[in-house]
Amino acid sequence: MAFQMIKHTKLTLYAQPDSYRPSVAQTAAERARRSINTKLANPLAAFSCNELRKMGRAYAYDHALAEPEDVRAMEIGACLAREPEDLAQAKELGVTDEEFEVLQNEINHRWAQPKLLYLVIALCSTCAAVQGMDETVVNGAQLFYAGEFGIGDRDARSTWLVGLVNSAPYICCAFIGCWLTTPFNNWFGRRGTIFITCLISAIACFWQGFVNTWWHMFIARFVLGFGIGPKSATVPIYAAECTPPAIRGALVMQWQMWTAFGIMLGYVADLAFYGVHDTSTIHGLNWRLMMASAMIPAVIVCCFVFMCPESPRWYMSKGRHAAAYRAMTSLRYNKIQAARDLFYMAELLKAEENMKIGQSKIRELWTVPRNRRAMLASEIVMFMQQFCGVNVIAYYSSSIFTDSGFSNQSALAASLGFGVINFIFAIPAVYTIDTFGRRNLLLTTFPLMALTLLFTGFSFWIPTDTRASSNAHVGCIALGIYLFGMVYSPGEGPVPFTYSAEAYPLYVRTIGMSLATATTWFFNAVLSITWPSLQQAFKPQGAFGWYAAWNLIGWALVLLFMPETKGKTLEELDQVFSIPTYVHAAYGFRQIPYFFRRYVFRRKVEPENLFDRDQDDGQGLDQGMQVV
Repeated sequence: MAFQMIKHTKLTLYAQPDSYRPSVAQTAAERARRSINTKLANPLAAFSCNELRKMGRAYAYDHALAEPEDVRAMEIGACLAREPEDLAQAKELGVTDEEFEVLQNEINHRWAQPKLLYLVIALCSTCAAVQGMDETVVNGAQLFYAGEFGIGDRDARSTWLVGLVNSAPYICCAFIGCWLTTPFNNWFGRRGTIFITCLISAIACFWQGFVNTWWHMFIARFVLGFGIGPKSATVPIYAAECTPPAIRGALVMQWQMWTAFGIMLGYVADLAFYGVHDTSTIHGLNWRLMMASAMIPAVIVCCFVFMCPESPRWYMSKGRHAAAYRAMTSLRYNKIQAARDLFYMAELLKAEENMKIGQSKIRELWTVPRNRRAMLASEIVMFMQQFCGVNVIAYYSSSIFTDSGFSNQSALAASLGFGVINFIFAIPAVYTIDTFGRRNLLLTTFPLMALTLLFTGFSFWIPTDTRASSNAHVGCIALGIYLFGMVYSPGEGPVPFTYSAEAYPLYVRTIGMSLATATTWFFNAVLSITWPSLQQAFKPQGAFGWYAAWNLIGWALVLLFMPETKGKTLEELDQVFSIPTYVHAAYGFRQIPYFFRRYVFRRKVEPENLFDRDQDDGQGLDQGMQVV
């Protein structure tokens, strides 16, 4: 029975009156709950050092790691995995001075990591630049090809076609591309998937430079979605699985930071090729070069992707523990670190196996409570990454600026300014995402994004009948867009892909990330298709006000339903998402008066730590936890 309760785990919190006397079945349920909660928190806490040595030695022999130095590393690593920051035990275990120095630097200098780990992040960053350029070269190119293809006038049909062509890759991502993530990763691994998708992106970008009708452009861009979809899901997972927990957020968020860099490069390409004149054989050479230029970073990725190691967690999902160990040793300074991280990962994955209920992976996203909570939080941040309104600016800033009075070239230059801001202001998140936290970044920036969008929309009411008022009109619009970029970039920019890549357990990680990226690309397509019509029907004031309102809704959703994930291993997040949804929502409501007491009335009030309270003596937040 206890096994069944562990197998079909659903953790909920409830208050127990003093007179409460649990039945035998409920007492067994409580023991099962405490057992699984302890395992998820630290499955090694109950073992002595001698027992852990034996377990490490057995793990080494079971997985063909029989070399004496590997067995020694696994024995010591198993002991260190119980309390990684307790370096006093390291000396007792017989580590060398050189090994001890590495372990000490890992705590005191968290950015001191092997060069190969940073090569992995450089690879992921270049992949992100591929996506960024794919998104924004169309921004400038549409000023030319829309008119050439007869979809540039302002009637309702042609306006809709401009949105349809722009959204083609994201329609493909939402309905086909992202759902290829799981089979591609199963067949080709993380690196193989990255290679294939970047190759598709390079070919599709080159193809876009040779189209002559709007429907031909739509087809080429639709094919581009087969490259964008699986890549956008795989790269953050790959980065998350290779990095240590202390800096995981900072390194995984490089995806969004360098997507912003790619967005900036797209604007640079638009400006660089703006003045290229047609030749006798090629009509529209400037926009063709803009569209084709996005293939360059994709080709670079294809050239050096196999210089990086495969994800150790992917190897473990295939039962290839020896290969996982070799990959981990290349991503850490010494074998002691690699053995510690691998052994701890393996033990947590055993505990994670208890959460499976034997259904299809898609059903387990919903039927397993831990997965359902991760899915809810991930879907919120992925949906809001689009409905915060950022890609309105990424795709249509040139049109917005020309409508407000800029010339074509000035509009492209102003768009480049947004790209530069988007990249520069993502840099602070490298330091804050693992300290201030994912959730706090969103709670801070959502209200500010709403204010800046309202400011941008209201600026269109500034009259343009005099030169001074006309300058104020265009200046305020540009200022509002730039301020929006400043608050978007350190918050809703880097958090969604980072959060979604780490939220799911390994056995459903690729399908969970497929759903997350399909969500963001679907609503990206919705935004791309509807913005021209929305702006035409409700004017810029109403269109920007619409997305300002969604930012306030996003703030409320994050407050109630998004747990914090900073500073924990991917496997330890099982416990974070074991906190019931209604308990976390109540905690979110309690944070509102706390904020006013501490930051408005300046009172010394200690913050409530929901996770720490859940660990108190194995009890729940409300003195108990029931397994249903």
